[in-house]
Amino acid sequence: MALDLGVRITWLGHATFLLTGPDGETVLVDPFVASNPSCPEKLRSFARLDVIAITHGHLDHMADAAQIYQQHQPVVVAIVEVAAWLRGQGIPQDAVTEMNKGGTVRVGDVEITMVDANHSAGIVDGDRILYGGEPAGLIFTFSNGTRVYHAGDTNVFSDMRLIGELYHPDVALLPIGDHYTMGPFEAAKACELLGVPRVVPMHYGTWPILVGTPAELRQECAKRGVHVEVMALEPGDTLE
Repeated sequence: MALDLGVRITWLGHATFLLTGPDGETVLVDPFVASNPSCPEKLRSFARLDVIAITHGHLDHMADAAQIYQQHQPVVVAIVEVAAWLRGQGIPQDAVTEMNKGGTVRVGDVEITMVDANHSAGIVDGDRILYGGEPAGLIFTFSNGTRVYHAGDTNVFSDMRLIGELYHPDVALLPIGDHYTMGPFEAAKACELLGVPRVVPMHYGTWPILVGTPAELRQECAKRGVHVEVMALEPGDTLE
């Protein structure tokens, strides 16, 4: 699917994306791959991986971080508490870049800005749930100026308008599955607040409980008079 963004956005299913920048740098967002029932088998390994970026501490967003690190030694970017937990999983201290909301880090040719999200973030560790900091969204700014907003797991919240005003993302990756995140009704309001020209739905269809659909998002946007291109991908599809 061509958009002339200069950045390739490949959906691996659920909330996992592989972003490939104009200079060839690769960013894996929310590394849930090996146990992700939606991820195509051919996309469960990588020829190159420069960065892993994590939105929050739930295992359906970071279950494979340590294993993938051992294979590729990318820089791992996460909120402070998740970063500390990952170091305990065998990722070296100097391989993890910790950050927090409002901060921006540069890894190679990619800038990553951490913004707010409205969700929970506990880390399941055996029979315990550990404090995982707070959930976040991430803004990826590539060397050609293209900006991709990955909202993480979230409900709609009014400061999405501020995210749109500050960062002007070219494309937003928004959850629509309902139950654990916003559904299409709320996601349509998120599109309105962000003022984004195009959105890629995510976090739906992985399991039967995630019932929201891109068609419903289009319907809800139309009801609100929100002019946004809803770009529904199948797992393995690429937007560029």
